[in-house]
Amino acid sequence: MTHLSAFSRRGFLAAGAGIAAASVVGCSSSTATGTASGGAAGKASMWGLTGKPSEQILTDCVAAFNKLGKGTIDVTLFQNDAYKQKVRTAVGAGEAPTLIYGWGGGILKGYADAGQVLDLTDWVSSQAAWKAKFFDLSWGAGTSNGKIFGVPANTTGPLVMYYNKKLFDQVGASLPTTWDDVMTLVGTFNSKGIAPFSLGGGSKWTSMMWLEYLFDRIGGPDVFNNIYAGKKDSWGDASALKAYKMVQDLVDANGFVKGFMSVTADSNADQALLYTGKAAMMLHLSGAYGAMKSVQADFVKTNLEFGGFPSIPGGKGDAKNIAGNPAMFWSISAKASDAEQTAAKNWLLEGEFTDTVVDAFINSGQVPVQKSAEAKIANSADKTFLSYIYSMVTSAPNFQQSWDQALSATQAEALLNNISQLFSKQIGPDQFATNMNATL
Repeated sequence: MTHLSAFSRRGFLAAGAGIAAASVVGCSSSTATGTASGGAAGKASMWGLTGKPSEQILTDCVAAFNKLGKGTIDVTLFQNDAYKQKVRTAVGAGEAPTLIYGWGGGILKGYADAGQVLDLTDWVSSQAAWKAKFFDLSWGAGTSNGKIFGVPANTTGPLVMYYNKKLFDQVGASLPTTWDDVMTLVGTFNSKGIAPFSLGGGSKWTSMMWLEYLFDRIGGPDVFNNIYAGKKDSWGDASALKAYKMVQDLVDANGFVKGFMSVTADSNADQALLYTGKAAMMLHLSGAYGAMKSVQADFVKTNLEFGGFPSIPGGKGDAKNIAGNPAMFWSISAKASDAEQTAAKNWLLEGEFTDTVVDAFINSGQVPVQKSAEAKIANSADKTFLSYIYSMVTSAPNFQQSWDQALSATQAEALLNNISQLFSKQIGPDQFATNMNATL
């Protein structure tokens, strides 16, 4: 049985991307068990994210739902990084959209504690057959103090190591299984004029992914669990200090593409470096597979390899432990009118996950947070990758939620800023620990 740490029980499966932009997804084939109570449905607002292929599944799905006569949804899309700040400001001002897209964890807890999002516990309980279609543990990070404030969305999102097989063949190298292998490959690829790793350092959270895995591989899940619990000096743990140093050693060895601090993930520029052969490796969310497939299907089919994060000799963390986004969620604003809330609930029941939508996620190269996905994967053109991700997630001893969502908004902002300074070498390991310990 999968064991999740005290923190990681708060979520299990996460969001990924949707279908390719050229595809069309409908929601008319509803599999919901009922409709929301609470009177007539009105027009609800929804904020979501831009970027191929994730926005296509959302906009097409909503457009189809709007034809059902059970309320309408008006969608506005934002880039990832810009959205995070905008939605927090809007929620804090009581001006949030009806349907709030988020990552759960500490941010959602803050909304719930402030009374800005609906307690959906009783409503979800009244829709038992619908709730049972989701992965059992996918509700975790949408739950705070035993109450449900978020409905799981989209697909699994563990962090995966991606490799350009053509470049590995070109230099006669094998995929890395240990950190020593990684550092050897850094030298090998640099000697051939190839950047070892692509990294969208301009987006900050992409750099955070490296520390999430290094913390685990070196010291195990307790290193971050202590931080989450507010234990004194936990950012200065010996394993954490080692992780900071290893990151800076990788930077010093030219492990990342030149100018990585100006590369952004919102534009998928980091992914482009991998599939255009500018970089040999990349650590990224599983959703990157679908994003690359939507623009470079031939590369994904013939030259893309993938695997887990390498082990670290002497480390305490299980090599099967994973990190990423344990869940994406839809929450409903407590400030919305009854008619708006009814429309939002109807969409969650009859628009978010139909058989058509589940198929579309799988066709895009993603594993949706629906139990029906397991049987469908076997017939997918991407079954090798999808089966790997499904197994990766369901067999992980520990699944760590992304830190910038696990922590409070204030801590997350400090974290991302300090990570940026760590990777750009404006500060060293000790200063990073001191700065972050001040947020505990």
